[in-house]
Amino acid sequence: MMSESSQPAAPASKYCRESRVFKTGRVFPNDVNNHQTLFGGKLMSNIDEVASISAMRHCRCNVVTASTDSVDFLSPIRPTDSFCFESFVSWTGRTSIEVFVKVIAENLYSGERAVAATSFLTFVAIGPDGKPAPVPAVIPETDEEKLISDLAEERSELRKVRRAASKKLAAQLITTKYWE
Repeated sequence: MMSESSQPAAPASKYCRESRVFKTGRVFPNDVNNHQTLFGGKLMSNIDEVASISAMRHCRCNVVTASTDSVDFLSPIRPTDSFCFESFVSWTGRTSIEVFVKVIAENLYSGERAVAATSFLTFVAIGPDGKPAPVPAVIPETDEEKLISDLAEERSELRKVRRAASKKLAAQLITTKYWE
């Protein structure tokens, strides 16, 4: 259904919980870096994976990663730990979806748990025509969801400023092969 402005109507709102994803893993010897902690690239790959599932659950269409706003490594994840990713949609624009990811490390011997990392990623919903598609608004319910959602507009504005600066920088970078 098209609105008067020829834009597709935005779908009905959804709760954060409808996009919630959990994934638990364990640190194995081939997953660690030279400090004997979980390799950051492996953590980042898992973050993008769970966040993309949350985004797709929210809009029920294809999504593309538009940005990884941050990945804050807060405490190391060791081979004696498991790690649990929890993600949910924390804010939406017209076609963009912000996803919050929390990573909890658990020492498998002591049971001690700590937030090991947090991250915000932004996705754009893609419709069947290959163009950005409208997404539902999101409704936070829990105290944690409200805490994360409260600053979402501010993060969105910062993303716009950062993206403009990135485009300006990219326009000045050379693309020739350094050996030519």
